[in-house]
Amino acid sequence: MKREWALVGLLSLTATASYLCRVNVSVAGAGMRSELGLTQTQMGAVFSAFLFGYALCQIPGGMLADRWGARRVLAAASLGWAAITAALAGLGAFYAAVLVLRLLLGVLEAPMFPSAARAIAAWLPPGQRGRANGMVIAAIGLGSAIAPPLITAVMLRGGWRTALLVSALPALLAGAAWLKVRVPGQAAPEAAAPAPAGLPRSRSFLLLTLSYTLQGYTGYIFVFWFYLYLVEVRHFDLLRSAALSSMPWILSIVSIPAGGWLFDRMSHWRRAVPVLGMAGAGLFTAIGAATASPYAAAISLALATALILSVEGAFWATMTALAGPRSGTAGGLMNMGSNLGGLISPALTPWLAARFGWERALHVSAALAVLGALLWFWIRETPGPAAAAETGPPTPLPPVPEQQQRRRPGGDAAP
Repeated sequence: MKREWALVGLLSLTATASYLCRVNVSVAGAGMRSELGLTQTQMGAVFSAFLFGYALCQIPGGMLADRWGARRVLAAASLGWAAITAALAGLGAFYAAVLVLRLLLGVLEAPMFPSAARAIAAWLPPGQRGRANGMVIAAIGLGSAIAPPLITAVMLRGGWRTALLVSALPALLAGAAWLKVRVPGQAAPEAAAPAPAGLPRSRSFLLLTLSYTLQGYTGYIFVFWFYLYLVEVRHFDLLRSAALSSMPWILSIVSIPAGGWLFDRMSHWRRAVPVLGMAGAGLFTAIGAATASPYAAAISLALATALILSVEGAFWATMTALAGPRSGTAGGLMNMGSNLGGLISPALTPWLAARFGWERALHVSAALAVLGALLWFWIRETPGPAAAAETGPPTPLPPVPEQQQRRRPGGDAAP
């Protein structure tokens, strides 16, 4: 089992590398705008190009993981992230080239979390998947915390192009590592069966996806607007805003794996983790929006961010329990829902704020988080008879001889 957890560690490092390639342009954007003469609107289109490709290819990326295995997909994807980031540093002299490259980066990053979910479903038993998924998704906070100081330090010395090249190195190393490692045999029978076509159609899976969409709506508000909210609404200076805006991501490095660990440890009350996490995020969002104290608002909203992210392990572990051998495809669909919420909330929230005020705009987010929590009362962690009848009972594969494994290096799910 130590080998399996070492590979979960590699999944976490790969996710961190993906986030460095994802957010590097946000930090290096000032240098890019100055050199390339880009407007704020054009930079917004660059950010949206990534999100469009990323959301659009979640399901195809998950299908690739189901068909070819996480190891192969992550090896190819990681090397692709490094190549595209290097191309952006060398060829990003034209606005159109920047748009196309960021779109392609989103396409290639789409398989990251569906592939990780597929791998965890294949390598680990159900009682350990919450904490494993929590570890991998905690890379969101780690990557977001590392990127600003790292890229800024390199950019000040070597310019934005050098900073992009440096940010691509972890992806290059991750891709090389996935080419070298050998994954363990199947640990879970339901992940060992060949993945059937189609998507899970159970009510629980649909409610899970809807709840994750609402979770994404709330979470992405803090990703895109927390810093600007502190500056423009709560009137902190830039230095204090920068320090306070790092607080949610520091907290999330602890809250995400802790939520997954609690979800694994609890037996009869497992849904309490996502219910209390999302409802608590809604409560602290409402408090942060309503309080007159700027510091109380910053602390409350930081706690809301940590709580809304603490449920990640519960979502992904429940998805693998419902989807079984289709965890990659189902994870892609669920994650697409979260990113659709993320596409809507950064645009809708300031629109609501302009017309009704930031307090009411954040109260909408709080209400949606609570609604997402309530949906968990109708989510079952097993597919149920109707969903199980779609594919029949899972059929474990016979063990593959060790000699044959050496002749045929491949993915984590040998068909």
